[in-house]
Amino acid sequence: MLSSAEYQTLSEAAWQQCAAAHRMQAERHTLPARARRDRGLSDPVEDFLFQYYPYPISLLEFWQPGCGVALEWRQTADSQTPLAPFSERHYLVVDGFLVADPQRLSEKERQRLKWVLELLEATRNRIPNFACHGLHEWAMVYRGRHVRHEKTTPLRLPQAEIDALLESRAITCSHHDAFRFFAADAKPMNRLQPTLESRVALEQPGCVHANMDLYKWAAKSMPWIGTSLLLECFELAMELRDLDMRASPYDLSSWGREPICIETAEGRRIYEVEQRRLALLASELRERLITGLKKVEP
Repeated sequence: MLSSAEYQTLSEAAWQQCAAAHRMQAERHTLPARARRDRGLSDPVEDFLFQYYPYPISLLEFWQPGCGVALEWRQTADSQTPLAPFSERHYLVVDGFLVADPQRLSEKERQRLKWVLELLEATRNRIPNFACHGLHEWAMVYRGRHVRHEKTTPLRLPQAEIDALLESRAITCSHHDAFRFFAADAKPMNRLQPTLESRVALEQPGCVHANMDLYKWAAKSMPWIGTSLLLECFELAMELRDLDMRASPYDLSSWGREPICIETAEGRRIYEVEQRRLALLASELRERLITGLKKVEP
């Protein structure tokens, strides 16, 4: 029997209204992305999250309540599956209500969520670094042997100026996935040498990429943490990606974006102000992810 202390209950009308409102909000991002994909176009900022993170666009659109919410549920004889469109892998019906049931997690899934929780807590507890100034994007194109976005987005500075800036400043990237895309000649210049194994030991809450990754950890924690939090993490990641690319050596003028010129003192000041603002938003979402994962008890 459902316990009112464990579950917030939603009537069928209420949760369907939530689902419709959520889909409308998600489609502000997903419909333009689908349209660009169908036309063979790509936005270096707005399409990055769909291309880099291996999750279907539909994941953002389909509303799921998360643990601790019970949905009034009336099964129909013509349903192809008793829980359609929710997955039987995750949900069950109790006393006429549909609930996400963490008991259905496999041991492998439990271990994965336990690791995600460990990473989120370790990142939260570390001192943030706000002195990196987005140099990771510059390190990726160092000496110009491999420029990731050259087919769609030109560089806004001569290669010699990009290289000179990178050689004149301390590089302190702590994020494994950013560091692994550094140009080979730039990797020894980084004060840290992050690896997949050192991720829990190094990631810190000021990092643009660590905060962008909240979307990834939320996606890996579905359906247990709920789609509303997933979408909030996605929208913050979109803002972080915008900052990331505007501070890069790429020219985004054809995409309607002004650069943050971190090669100047004023540009570095602007970057840090924005980085701090977004890190504060990320800290709130990270805490909610931690709380949500603890409800699952991985």
